[in-house]
Amino acid sequence: MSIGYTTTPAPPALHAMMHDPHLPRLMLKSKLRRRGIYLLPNLFTTAALFAGFYAIIQAMNGRFEHSAVSIFIAMMLDGLDGRVARLTHTQSEFGAEYDSLADMVSFGAAPALVVYEWALKDLGKLGWIAAFVYCACAALRLARFNTNLGIVDKRFFQGLPTPAAAALIAGLVWVMLDFDFTGRDIRWLAWGITLFAGLTMVSNLPYYSGKDINLRKSVPFITILLLALFFFVLIPSHPPMVLFCLFLLYALSGYALWLWRRVKKRKAMEATP
Repeated sequence: MSIGYTTTPAPPALHAMMHDPHLPRLMLKSKLRRRGIYLLPNLFTTAALFAGFYAIIQAMNGRFEHSAVSIFIAMMLDGLDGRVARLTHTQSEFGAEYDSLADMVSFGAAPALVVYEWALKDLGKLGWIAAFVYCACAALRLARFNTNLGIVDKRFFQGLPTPAAAALIAGLVWVMLDFDFTGRDIRWLAWGITLFAGLTMVSNLPYYSGKDINLRKSVPFITILLLALFFFVLIPSHPPMVLFCLFLLYALSGYALWLWRRVKKRKAMEATP
């Protein structure tokens, strides 16, 4: 009586490795490449976090112009990390949470500390209260944004976005230094704008997000021309003034849009029999 033995075929991956000794090395390289692509958006987030931290350090050393520029750099890097994640298909819950925490430093704590050290310190209790209100409102704004994903209209932000509020504060510091004003000279203006930026973040005012623009489709030539003039002619001509005016107008646009909607709604109600 003979006993038969049955052999099970090797898995395809093991079979390929037996016939190709270079395959394990190629698989390791592929795994490392995928891991590198996964880390790429988080590197941009880390760079934005560093820029916000650097702004705080420079403010402590009295170099407020460097602080303002660092906040704008953090803003640009923050705009890139999400786009890189979408392009590389590496979006993750970890990346979203990390980005939110980095935003709290770069656009919440950093602008509050910079404007406090620059102008609000001389106002005593009123100064640090205004800085704290801004910082707390930034935290509330970020928390609301994280919980309202998929609920609100993506075409509009609810309340002034934290990067825009930070840019308004940084722009104020930068443009006033450019015109040789000290923080003490305009401390009440800085106090008012700090509170304005903070409270507008937690408002329900609508702010256009631009998320409905599809760059993959054809873009009108006039739009491309205007963007080129803005980025390559207008901003380089006088960065502090242009950036401050831009974000001030954006901060006011929410109030204008809210008023326009209210008037339009009232006219529609009056026209209804």
